[in-house]
Amino acid sequence: MAGITRFEEIEAWKTARFLTNLIYKISEQGAFAKDYGLKDQIRRASISAMSNIAEGFESRTDTQFINYLGHAKGSSGEVRSQLYVALDLKYISQEQFAEGYEFTNKTSCQLSRFIDYLESHPRNRCLGEDSTDYNTDV
Repeated sequence: MAGITRFEEIEAWKTARFLTNLIYKISEQGAFAKDYGLKDQIRRASISAMSNIAEGFESRTDTQFINYLGHAKGSSGEVRSQLYVALDLKYISQEQFAEGYEFTNKTSCQLSRFIDYLESHPRNRCLGEDSTDYNTDV
């Protein structure tokens, strides 16, 4: 974690970004595109995974960050579950399902390892900021 200065450097965020783009691509095709409820929900869940990683990184403490990472992991699981619905309804092919499953699972595993790391290496400082003297004079 010491080398990470921006959320864009986090591997789980990169994977979640790829997943989000994949979900948008597969949900804009055929009958899936017309199932507005499922399409909207799976898209929002994929965005949530990606966004919670970013929001957590920008939060003030590791405790908050870990909480956001947990939400991101939950959203990744939600996407995985919704992929089953899309498969069962024949909105996506087995190959599309397998690719989506691979990236939801990869995101979840990366988040689990990152959470484990942060919990085993607690720190008391804010994330994303160097020690800086702030000018409070107006």
